[in-house]
Amino acid sequence: MILFKKEKEVIELIEKHADKVEECVSTSLSTLQAYLNGDIASAKKLARETDNLETQADLIRHHVRDKLYGGAYMPLLREDVYKLVESLDKVANAAEKCCDAFLNQRPVVPEFLKQDFLTVIIVSTGVIKPLKHALLCYLKGLCPMEVSRQHAKDVGLIESKVDSLDWDLTKNIFSSDLTYSHKLHLKICVEHIVDLTDKAEDAADCLEVVALKAMI
Repeated sequence: MILFKKEKEVIELIEKHADKVEECVSTSLSTLQAYLNGDIASAKKLARETDNLETQADLIRHHVRDKLYGGAYMPLLREDVYKLVESLDKVANAAEKCCDAFLNQRPVVPEFLKQDFLTVIIVSTGVIKPLKHALLCYLKGLCPMEVSRQHAKDVGLIESKVDSLDWDLTKNIFSSDLTYSHKLHLKICVEHIVDLTDKAEDAADCLEVVALKAMI
C-alpha cells in the first residue's frame, strides 16, 4: 500500500512535469512566431517565459527523483522511470535553447525562407502532443498499451516529417544567393529547431523501455 501510494505520487508529479514541458514547448512556438514576424519585443518576453517554464519543469523533475530515491517503484524500474522523465525534460531544454539561439544571435531570416522556417517550427513543436498522450496514456492507464504505443509511433512519424522538411529547407538555404556565412548561420538555427523533435523521439523510446520492463 505504501509502495502504491508512492507510485501514485510519482505519476502525479510526472503529469505535472509533462504539463509544464508542453507549456514550455507551446510558448517557444509563440516566441519563434513573434520573432519571424519581426515583433522582437514580444519574442523577448516570450523567450523569458519559456526559460522560466523550463526551470519549473526542472524543479518538478528533481521532486520525481526524490520520490524515486524514497522507494517508489521496483528497483528494476526506478532508473528507467527517471530516465524517462529526464528525457522529457530535455525536450523542454531544446525548446529553451532554440529560443535563446534566435534571441541571442538574431539570425536574419529572408522573406523567401520565412514560411519554410515557420512550417518546420510548427511541425517540430507539435510533437509534444502525441508524446504527452503516449506518456499519460501509459502511466495513468487511460488506454490500452497498443493505443499508447501508437501515440509513441506518431512521435516517430513527426520526427521523420521534420527530417524531410529539414532537408528541403537546407537545400533552399544553400541554393540561394545568400553569403556562405549567412547560410551556415541559418542552418545552425534549423538544427536547433530539429533537435526538439529528436529529443521527443528519444523520450518516446524511453517510454517503450519502461513499458516493456513493467511487463516482465
